[in-house]
Amino acid sequence: MVDVGLNRIPPEISGHSGIMMQLLGAVLGIMLAFIAAGEASADVTAAMPEISIIIDDIGYRLRDDRRALALPGTIAYAIMPMSPNAQRMSRLATQEGKVVLIHLSMQSIYTDKNRFLGPGALTLGMNREQFLRILGDDLRSLPDAVGVNNHMGSLLTQHQGQMEWLMEALNNDNKFYIDSMTIRGSVASKIAQENQVPYLRRDVFLDNRLNPAYIQNQFEHLVELAKLKGRAVAIGHPHPQTIDVLMKNLTELDRYGVRLVSLPDMIKDQSDRKFVRRVSLSD
Repeated sequence: MVDVGLNRIPPEISGHSGIMMQLLGAVLGIMLAFIAAGEASADVTAAMPEISIIIDDIGYRLRDDRRALALPGTIAYAIMPMSPNAQRMSRLATQEGKVVLIHLSMQSIYTDKNRFLGPGALTLGMNREQFLRILGDDLRSLPDAVGVNNHMGSLLTQHQGQMEWLMEALNNDNKFYIDSMTIRGSVASKIAQENQVPYLRRDVFLDNRLNPAYIQNQFEHLVELAKLKGRAVAIGHPHPQTIDVLMKNLTELDRYGVRLVSLPDMIKDQSDRKFVRRVSLSD
């Protein structure tokens, strides 16, 4: 090894070396600043309130359904399992990187609404064997689905026995459950927790009225709830008015200060937070 001390470097070279060291230091400082800014940006993004959106009743109106599928981001599409376009829409949604749910039809307390149950519906009059057979057919009909939410169900979701059968099956099939909350008396949350089924509930219905101003107000309410709670879930339908409002708002989320996340990501984040809280409480 040859020791070439600085005192033996010619002055002109030594001067250039000093300049080079200054330049390298400046470049390194800029790089570190960019890295720090990126990390700070990631932290801010992760801390932003989250929204998830489900479009229900997919499978019957092909033109409207395909327009709904063009919404930007990881929207979830709840497909009626025995509907005419169920398989086609599930395939298209999966190809587009969207989330597919089974929109599971369940009996309502309102007799006049039960005419909209359609095939594959679960009702209170079924025994366990009938219930599980029809539920199994529904689950197998859409293999790309990662979760389930209820279509109607204001009667069935109040009955512990039937919800127990449902949650056992979802646990065995590794699917999560989104409670559409068609009635306040739903026991789904309690039974899902007992059966270790990942669970979320709907916070906002976007389009109970097909009025663009109303739908816009509901979207803004969704944003307010997300900022209050950290996350919020909305359900809408493939109505032209709903899609128009969402198409506009989903391209302006930065203005609202929220971010759109997929339901699986929201559920995972919620589960992680619950785990951390359980660990901290046990310490």
